[in-house]
Amino acid sequence: MKIVGQFKTARRIVRNLLRSRRNRNELAKRLERETPPAPGSIEIAVYFADTRVNLYQIRQWYAPLAELAREHPVAIISRSPGTMMTLLDEAPVPVVYLRKVTDLETFVAQQPLRIVFYVNQNTKNFQMFRYGRMWHVFINHGESDKMYMTTNQYKAYDYAFIAGEAARERLERKLWSYDLDRHTLQIGRPQADHFAGDTPYTPDDRTVVLYAPTWEGDRPSAAYGSIASHGMTLVDALLATGRHRVIYRPHPRSGVVDSAYGQANRRIIEALERANAADPSAQHVHDTGSALGWQLAAADVAITDISAMVYDRLATGKPIIVARPASPEAEIDESGYLSACEWLTADEAAAVVPAVDRVLTSTEAHEALTHWVQRYFGDTTPGAATARFHAAVDTLYAEWDRVAAMHALDPVTSESSPFDADDDEDEAPSED
Repeated sequence: MKIVGQFKTARRIVRNLLRSRRNRNELAKRLERETPPAPGSIEIAVYFADTRVNLYQIRQWYAPLAELAREHPVAIISRSPGTMMTLLDEAPVPVVYLRKVTDLETFVAQQPLRIVFYVNQNTKNFQMFRYGRMWHVFINHGESDKMYMTTNQYKAYDYAFIAGEAARERLERKLWSYDLDRHTLQIGRPQADHFAGDTPYTPDDRTVVLYAPTWEGDRPSAAYGSIASHGMTLVDALLATGRHRVIYRPHPRSGVVDSAYGQANRRIIEALERANAADPSAQHVHDTGSALGWQLAAADVAITDISAMVYDRLATGKPIIVARPASPEAEIDESGYLSACEWLTADEAAAVVPAVDRVLTSTEAHEALTHWVQRYFGDTTPGAATARFHAAVDTLYAEWDRVAAMHALDPVTSESSPFDADDDEDEAPSED
């Protein structure tokens, strides 16, 4: 068995190497037709060193970045050839490919960067951190009560943009000696001002239920996924009524770690296909699109796992049910919204229909939801979060001007690296 495992590992490495080489060759031809940002033109960069499997983390920032670019020049930095090709096709702001550290050094030397945004905790972020004379700002790829939201890695950044009071309280509890007044700015959820995508069905009198589970996780404490424990049961129950439409949006990494989880995902997809074949007017949706927003706006009720989707939905102020992890080892922070949310355990999955009806009609459930929306996101009036996002950027611009004036006479020294990095595993999955 050990030899078989080593063979599979070696085959995966070779496959990734070949794919990476192919992507680099294709990208080289593509870049010959592209015009990079002119030197001296970019003030804000979004550093995304990840592979295509995690593109969802930056896609949700497309619309806010496009709007920000009307006021400040913005570009996305990619370190992966596969990711770069996708970004060239879909990103609404300029994208630059900086595969090597020397490429990164050249870009930093040529551009008047003031702010660098980061949407995840990729280990390659460290290669960008060493550049001074700019603010390194963590903006994350969602708001949630997962343990990921309180990692000590927050301290590596000059600043963090957070959603609201709940995020502040969460960090205050978990991070020792972290000055929240100095390092965090609350912006709400600007993505909620830019719901993307068109509804792929004709609305009717059916109750629309969005089921958006997360992946299985890569360790017991983060085993939040419900596809294998809840998914098939609750989807079957909803399909059987004839009065519900299911939008199924599984996490793109579902089944990456656990093949049984992937098989459960496929069974749900097949059940939706059979239901649509039996009744085409049902128009159930298996959603794998890159656009996120229409699902949250269209659904009458959302069922999610413990993930950023809980809080993306919460920002809409519309009913939500959270699938309680079946794993007893999954870490649940019940000091925030999860202390009072509408839970659905695996044992209760078969009774999902009355649970959906209750959250739609209960005055008590509506009042509780309104309270938590305000605590997590503050003012959710359309445009309010975008205004706070831009105000936070303006604050950092002003602070940059103040500090730059203090150091105006400092000699500018080279920040070159004694080594370079060459990641051949371009399409290998990376951590959340």
